[in-house]
Amino acid sequence: MNVPLTPIRCLYRAVDLYGHKTGVASGLNRYTYAQFGERCERLAAGLLAEGIRPGDRVAYLSFNNNQLLEGYYGPPLIRAIVMPLNVRLQPAELVEIFNHANPSMLFFESEFAPIVQELRKSCPAVKRYVSLDKPVAQADLVLEELLALDRMARPDLFSFDENDIAELFYTSGSTGTPKGVMLSHRTLYLHALGLLSSYHHEDTRVELHTIPLFHANGWGRAQSITMSGIKHVMVRRFEPAYVLRLIEEEQATGMTLVPTMANALLNCPELGKFNLSSLKEITLGGAASSPELIARMEKAFPCEVFAGYGLTETCPVATTAHTKGTVQYRDEEDRLTHLSAAGWPIVGCEVRVVDSQMREVPRDMQAVGEIVIRGDNVMCGYYKEPEASKAAITNGWLHTGDMAVWDEENYVYIVDRKKDIIVSGGENVSSIEVERGIFAHPAVLECAVVSAPDAKWGEVPAAIVVLKPGQHLNEEELLSFLKTRLAKFKIPHIVQFTEGPLPKTGTGKILKRELRENFWKGKATRVQG
Repeated sequence: MNVPLTPIRCLYRAVDLYGHKTGVASGLNRYTYAQFGERCERLAAGLLAEGIRPGDRVAYLSFNNNQLLEGYYGPPLIRAIVMPLNVRLQPAELVEIFNHANPSMLFFESEFAPIVQELRKSCPAVKRYVSLDKPVAQADLVLEELLALDRMARPDLFSFDENDIAELFYTSGSTGTPKGVMLSHRTLYLHALGLLSSYHHEDTRVELHTIPLFHANGWGRAQSITMSGIKHVMVRRFEPAYVLRLIEEEQATGMTLVPTMANALLNCPELGKFNLSSLKEITLGGAASSPELIARMEKAFPCEVFAGYGLTETCPVATTAHTKGTVQYRDEEDRLTHLSAAGWPIVGCEVRVVDSQMREVPRDMQAVGEIVIRGDNVMCGYYKEPEASKAAITNGWLHTGDMAVWDEENYVYIVDRKKDIIVSGGENVSSIEVERGIFAHPAVLECAVVSAPDAKWGEVPAAIVVLKPGQHLNEEELLSFLKTRLAKFKIPHIVQFTEGPLPKTGTGKILKRELRENFWKGKATRVQG
């Protein structure tokens, strides 16, 4: 029997098996899975009443809350496409996305009413604007009014085409014009099964949604969590003290963090004031981790801590660095190195490290190649971008643009993004490797390494460093610290200390392009490594 693969099956499994259990906690709101399912069905009915049809795009501009989570099921229930948006984007950036995707409806939190006012002027395709929380002048109606219109019956699974697009995510745009990543019903369902097979998903667990749901690491776990009957706890905004309190109050067992979030928790003055004993697992993703960060997290939090890797284009999880039974660690340093790696592929996903001719590079932890991926979790392509899609996926493999080494156990270790490799005097310098060396200094809160122009070497590493409050460190002391950890050609030629936080995307990734441009203004365009 071929039953269509769709995330709608994740929803109804939770409703059927865990209907009386609290499934979603969002601020003061608490919903059982049965109540959550009903709200999704009422959302679907309301969309139909407002003229939304299969294939229409339904956009969301919202922080994490139960209404946004409901959006992952309501539109797909009527075969429409949900399109969550990065809340950190500027109006001009959102207008560009809207006029490319042409969504028919926008749901938004009232906090974004001023931005919506700009969208109403510039985005004629949007027919209805719906406030998620309260009446505002920029909204045509409020979500609860929409939910009160009707409730659709449970749909026939055989009415779904598993190859239809269910979700559309626009990449952050930190490296250029955002592209819309198309994810089908089939891709989402099989990705959820891959996570179920690769991670712990006991139905007694409680997951904190610490990363925004518009970010790959945020929405990527929503389907598998629902399917497993795990309790969702929505973290509207990441505030370290608030997250620590929520862990205690909700008895949270797991969460996913980008490294900058992990660092913020480690340096939160309230760390140690809350009972964190319920935690079982913390996953780090979204940017490269380091052995030092894993060690610090393990010391502060009583649970497993390991990294993972993926892209919006891979739904997103492709690999996990949790312990693999065939690996015997040589020592503590080797253990931490493995846990901070991108890791090994999840079920349903193949990962290779290849050269420019698509030949696998040696698994010797020395030869550098590009990570390519194929599997059930890979996107269908970029929306309205056939040429970009063809360039990204060739001969059945997705080209990630991430450079890495790997070993005989299929563990992948990220070296750098292609665009962030620094070519200094003919030598390739990994900005991530230099950052790890700097971050190992106990006085450093965060750092970034980018290329800077140099008359002799072409380009050289430049480090921008933020110190922890009350700490002191000068350039000479930092370079002396690095000399025992890095080859001479990798040592930064420029060190800048700054007091403010480094510029970041809405998902916590450091905006290296912005930092790099500060050094290259007025210079010839650099050649990418």
